[in-house]
Amino acid sequence: MTDEIATIKSISATRAKAFNNGDSRGIAIYFTDEAFLMAPGGPTKRGRQEIAAYYQSIFDEYHTELESGYEDVKVDGNLAYGRGFAKVKLTGKKDGKVSISTAKYLNILEKQPDGTWLTTHDICNGNE
Repeated sequence: MTDEIATIKSISATRAKAFNNGDSRGIAIYFTDEAFLMAPGGPTKRGRQEIAAYYQSIFDEYHTELESGYEDVKVDGNLAYGRGFAKVKLTGKKDGKVSISTAKYLNILEKQPDGTWLTTHDICNGNE
């Protein structure tokens, strides 16, 4: 079980790195084709394409810095959840304006037939 938890934590770190690199597809690849992204301030995004487009809209407007990670991961068979924290710094590409926010999130992941873990549900809400 500890190997599965380490793998899931690694996926979270890889997604954070993709966010910091402005790589929307590098984030979306860790979601299932039918995944739900429930980010604050807008409608639910469904599937990799909508999820990638959501992140790309952020990267088009801002330089991004993310600190995040799971505080708790639980695996039960082919399902898992990760509960985590995030601190996001956005710097406007046009005006240089900086905003910093903190949030908490919950991911539900499902083990795929090939043994990889993908996110099926990602919900996040701000602390401010």
